[in-house]
Amino acid sequence: MNQPYFVVEFAHSLHGRVKRIQITHKSLGYLFLTLLGLGIVAFGMCSSYLRMTWKVSHYNQLRADFDHLRTRYQELQRLSRQHNEQMASLETLASEVTVAYGINGRTTAEADYEDPAKSLAPNVKESIEQYNFLKAASFGRIYRSYAYRWQTHTQPSLWPVEGIVVSSFGGRTDPFSGEGAFHTGIDLSVPTGTSVRVSADGVVSNAGWSGNYGRLIVVDHGNGLETYYGHLSQLMVVPGQEVRRGDVIALSGCSGRATGPHVHYEVRLRGTPINPYKYLGRPPVPQIAVTSYGDLGL
Repeated sequence: MNQPYFVVEFAHSLHGRVKRIQITHKSLGYLFLTLLGLGIVAFGMCSSYLRMTWKVSHYNQLRADFDHLRTRYQELQRLSRQHNEQMASLETLASEVTVAYGINGRTTAEADYEDPAKSLAPNVKESIEQYNFLKAASFGRIYRSYAYRWQTHTQPSLWPVEGIVVSSFGGRTDPFSGEGAFHTGIDLSVPTGTSVRVSADGVVSNAGWSGNYGRLIVVDHGNGLETYYGHLSQLMVVPGQEVRRGDVIALSGCSGRATGPHVHYEVRLRGTPINPYKYLGRPPVPQIAVTSYGDLGL
């Protein structure tokens, strides 16, 4: 027969008496539930403590990142102030050059009534470009005012490099398309880094990148006569600079539309390419056409 309770007996060691305690099933259930509740509370407290510890650690990491970003922002602000100061300095320099040489077409009244939306200060790149343009224009005015009186060798008469002619002036097969094309100059095959010399006295009218020519230098010799030096690897002159026959103006290379290192040399009269051979002196090396290389480029 099942009893609705448990009996726990305790025997006394001295008197031999037995003490009995009756525990009902309901009391045991309450005890179990109490212990289970205490366990759940303890687990909740531990998990809450661990979660709070993780949040504190995460907060400290966020605080460190914030301090780093604030330091970076302050550094960027400092660099921005330096760039603004440089821009203002370049703008002032460009304005001084403009006033000095009188090449600004706007009057003071026009500047006063100019639309504010269009009067924003230029950036550093624009200021540098404007300064280079003004410098080249001022040199050009000085150059034209002297009417080439300082020149002694106004006609091109020097080979720009001691190279081998691998493509001549006139009709040829385009090395890229394989179709017929007109070659506006001659190609002289030389190793990359060979010194390129100007063929006559003049003023540099262009020095920079120019499409298929790659790095190109154009020298104005007066009376509508110009010489072109293309596919260069390094430029050693700037627009507006005066040069004398034989001066080194660049180093040869393979920039632009080219299949190998060489110098493209051409002579133009009032913008039209002409055969440069009559402007070349005695060649420094035999003019040997290297058919195995073919045409090297533009």
